[in-house]
Amino acid sequence: ADSITSTRFNPAERNLIGSTGSDRSITLYDSRASTPLRKLVMNMRNNALAWNPMEPFNLVTANEDHNCYSFDIRKFSRPVHIHKDHVSAVMDVSFSPTGMEFATGSYDRTVRLFKHNEPRSYNVYHTKRMQRIFCARFTADAKFVLSGSDDTNIRIWKAKANQNLGQAMPRQQANADYSEKLLQRYKHAKEIRRIVRHRHVPTAILKASLKKREMDAAEQLKEDRRIKHAKEGAIKKVPARDKPIVKEME
Repeated sequence: ADSITSTRFNPAERNLIGSTGSDRSITLYDSRASTPLRKLVMNMRNNALAWNPMEPFNLVTANEDHNCYSFDIRKFSRPVHIHKDHVSAVMDVSFSPTGMEFATGSYDRTVRLFKHNEPRSYNVYHTKRMQRIFCARFTADAKFVLSGSDDTNIRIWKAKANQNLGQAMPRQQANADYSEKLLQRYKHAKEIRRIVRHRHVPTAILKASLKKREMDAAEQLKEDRRIKHAKEGAIKKVPARDKPIVKEME
């Protein structure tokens, strides 16, 4: 690569290094060798990489195509999950010490929190004054997320937005636990699911999100029509997880 954009040591295997470069690649190195172990080239450039601290064979990359991609290095040819919701390039990604969620910072001026195995974010943070975000990090106790933005400020966010920071009285804690149990019991109900997923975002991001969704639907419709009207077997349907991959080199 002409330049390396991110480098991270594996938290379990001390000789394993993951890196992203300007040639749109994700590369795995062994520090004891001079050549890469494996190299995966994608359609667009990756800006950052993070290893899962509890499952060190998994990693997540922040991509210029507005998405994050989870990979299992045991089967490196395609992503395991595609994490969507940003409407501009994702600049940084950081795992929680628990390994259950990760935070992303984006050029669209938002910080989003994702579950490690879910495609959509479960929380989003933004302010009127915050500009493009270039870094995001979980604290060691997994209670806060730090973000650094283009307006020269570092902001601290709660990892759980509805959690009280002070000491909770027994009655308050019991009420919070009961509410959580109710939510878990009825989480499959349509209205409960809609309320849990709803988040207020700036108008510009909402419009960009709706436009992006419309463009994706149009692209999918175009592909379906091409397959329908082409000779049988002439055009093969490419799975969504294979589309961002150009080639894998070993």
